[in-house]
Amino acid sequence: MHPPRLVAVLLCVAAAAAAASHAASGGASVALRVNNDRLYRFSYSTEVLLDRAQGSKQGSTNFRISSGVDISLVWRNPNNEDEQLLRIEMSDVTIENAVPRSSGKNIFEGSSTEGILGKQKLATLQRPFVVSWKSGKVRSLFAYKTDPPIIKNLKRGLASMLMVQMKSGKMLEADVSGKCHVEYKAAKGQVTRTKIMDSCKTSETSFTTHSTVLGVSEKSTSVTTITLQDSFIKSATSEEVHTLALNARYTASAKVTSRQTLKLRTTEAGPREVAGKDAAGVVKSVDPKLISVGLMAEKVKPQCKGCPSLSELWKRLRKDLEPDRLSTATAPRAFLTLIQGLRKANKAEIVNVLKGCSKTALPQLVDAVTSTQTTASLEAILEFLDFTKKDELVLQERFLYACGFASHPSESMLQALLNILKGKIANNDIKESVVIIMGALVQKLCERGSCDLPAVVQAKKLILEGPRNMKDEAEVQMYLLALKNALLPEAIPLLTEFAESEVGAYSNIAITALPRYDMELITDEVKRTLNRIYHQNRRVYEKNVRVAAADVIFSTNPSFMEVKNLLLSIGHLPHEMNKYMLSKVQDILRFEMPVSKTVRQVMKDMISHNYNRFAKAGSSSAYAGFMAQTVDVTSTYSLDILYSGSGIMRRSNMNIYGQSNGAFLHGLQVALEAQGLETLIAATADEGEEDLESYAGMSALLFNIQLRPVTFFKGYSDLMSKIFSMSGDPISVVKGLILLTDHSQVIQLQSGLKASAEFQGGLAIDISGGMEISLWYRESKTSINSRGALVVTGNVTVDMDFASMGMEVSFETEAGLDFITTVQFSEYPFLVCIQMEKATFPFREKLAKFEKLPQGKTFASRRGKSALVAGSEFPLHQENSNMCKRVHGESGW
Repeated sequence: MHPPRLVAVLLCVAAAAAAASHAASGGASVALRVNNDRLYRFSYSTEVLLDRAQGSKQGSTNFRISSGVDISLVWRNPNNEDEQLLRIEMSDVTIENAVPRSSGKNIFEGSSTEGILGKQKLATLQRPFVVSWKSGKVRSLFAYKTDPPIIKNLKRGLASMLMVQMKSGKMLEADVSGKCHVEYKAAKGQVTRTKIMDSCKTSETSFTTHSTVLGVSEKSTSVTTITLQDSFIKSATSEEVHTLALNARYTASAKVTSRQTLKLRTTEAGPREVAGKDAAGVVKSVDPKLISVGLMAEKVKPQCKGCPSLSELWKRLRKDLEPDRLSTATAPRAFLTLIQGLRKANKAEIVNVLKGCSKTALPQLVDAVTSTQTTASLEAILEFLDFTKKDELVLQERFLYACGFASHPSESMLQALLNILKGKIANNDIKESVVIIMGALVQKLCERGSCDLPAVVQAKKLILEGPRNMKDEAEVQMYLLALKNALLPEAIPLLTEFAESEVGAYSNIAITALPRYDMELITDEVKRTLNRIYHQNRRVYEKNVRVAAADVIFSTNPSFMEVKNLLLSIGHLPHEMNKYMLSKVQDILRFEMPVSKTVRQVMKDMISHNYNRFAKAGSSSAYAGFMAQTVDVTSTYSLDILYSGSGIMRRSNMNIYGQSNGAFLHGLQVALEAQGLETLIAATADEGEEDLESYAGMSALLFNIQLRPVTFFKGYSDLMSKIFSMSGDPISVVKGLILLTDHSQVIQLQSGLKASAEFQGGLAIDISGGMEISLWYRESKTSINSRGALVVTGNVTVDMDFASMGMEVSFETEAGLDFITTVQFSEYPFLVCIQMEKATFPFREKLAKFEKLPQGKTFASRRGKSALVAGSEFPLHQENSNMCKRVHGESGW
């Protein structure tokens, strides 16, 4: 090609490429530059509003900081004109409510900005600062090292409004909010900057509750719209919204809205550009005291003027933590307040309070100190407790249970349990609890991605090797229960092995641990083992072991043939087991459980489904129902009871579940078990249970944590002494204060301000159970009594040192649930009545807001509502209702 023509072609190609680039950037100029000798005068405002998620702007607690802003060019790199130093100066600062208020509700009325900020802070805020601005990005900020962090953060917030990019695309940026992925969309004369909020990394620490159902959901957005004029910013508006809500009750929510507005008012003649070779030298020549302070926000230490010390706080709260208050909302409310104080205290202060506490309030204080989950609180409680003393059993167990329920346990907490286990433990019950709770901590730490920590590795090895290494039956059960809590995938083969054990207790624990795993981990080999146990292919098993295996088969996506074989077994089982399996199948169909479709397909075959098979009589039953259904959460219950052929209860299982946002929580399980009692009524034991030792006990699982089982009696001599001394008084299974919800985070706003959010839920709970046997009246009665008081609070505050505002949403309730089983075995078939009742309970909701100045000016608003929720008896099958009428008489039912 001829050279002139080649040049012409190349010029055309270059022009086309430039036009394409111009179009891709919305037609805007690629260069972003501040003109020399010009002063750009802007108006700037930033406001923050707090309210519930569904609240209005008018009802929010709010404030606004407004000022004038002057921006001018200090220096432009002679080798790269896109690199510039800008001088920024705020002036005429005012602080007021973002929404106009009447005189009586306006804390800023009559106060000058200097009076609110103080003369020195106002001067510091209005002192000029410099930013390095390259291709529309703020690269660094120069201010005085001595400037208070809150002032530097406000300046960083203003500088963040200068972040702009002329081409659409995604990138990682750092500003006052932290390091965030940002998406730019460029159109003609306008750029939209959207932060991907869940990608932001800051230096602030946060934690949240282990359970999703009991936890907090967060949704955040941040969008800045920038308009351009003459290669610089004409206006920038930003809106950032953070919504936090309790998953179990969305009305317990908070919304933080932050807005920034930067608008060009005018341009006029300004200072001339400074000569210099590099940015650092130029900044030094402008003001030697200016240094690079970074773009990300500095931590601001919260100041609490007039806050009580821990000892003062304890004196005020201790009467609310006495045992007689545990059934009221007063106790969990005081518990949550105390935890807040404990988290600010040092080890010495906590130890002093523990040592000076009364004996009656001490167990509740141990709950609070352990639930605090700080280094100081853990060191204090370990120094205070002495595991070599038998008389401290209650305090030691309360400490261990609080560890198990910990919302965000640390490796140090697990290491503490390992150290306790290595040392001398005076009480065997405590040793069992240490190992069992260790499994719960392993599960929580592994789920958080901390499975490779040294303490976790050591604990995993211990509990995985424990079942095979121990010879004592109680110790083997202890390690199996720890595995049930730990939910380690590598433990499944071990649990499968113990499921086929000759010891019924081992089998029962191992089998009931399996459905706690994700269904994908239940392999074909595990299913084959469960089917062998149920159908007794290799040996005879106890009834409670077989029905436990059947329950797991039904709940783990069984095949058509597995379901068919289960149905075909009905009619060939021991009398009461026939009835239990029949009731289980009917409950699956009635409650539309996942396996119900397969069951219906099998029942189309008359061999599997016929009158002879489905008309078996008996008293055993399985029933599930709804406790509550709301927009936020669904709560269900199930009651399974298996009797021996002699009419004595063999196993009773009560479960309460919660589901929210696709997450599942096993809230409560109380299992009563009895065996070897046939000699009391001269009855014959069922097959495989002829040589069982007399035993009755209770096991509880609370909020997914398996607790140490409680024994009522063991052995014939113990049985007879208990029968003749039995008072009917319940035996406590678990009692104390539990930190159910624990969510804490600092929300770093793009304006430079920070919002602190804390959601906490405290539960005072008392679960007890009892068994009475009357040989004279030939009647037995078992009872499970649950009492609880719940308080949940959500606090969001914005504390700027010179002013603060906040809001609190809360709700509370006090409730009771009783499960009573009465059996009359004076005739056959024996009479069985099952009752599950909840008492009438109150429900209260509150909303409080405040705004406050250090001078003492305060605005506060409070409102709330309360209601009584009627008690009721939960429905069971009609056959049970008919039986209860016979047991209690028509008039008493």
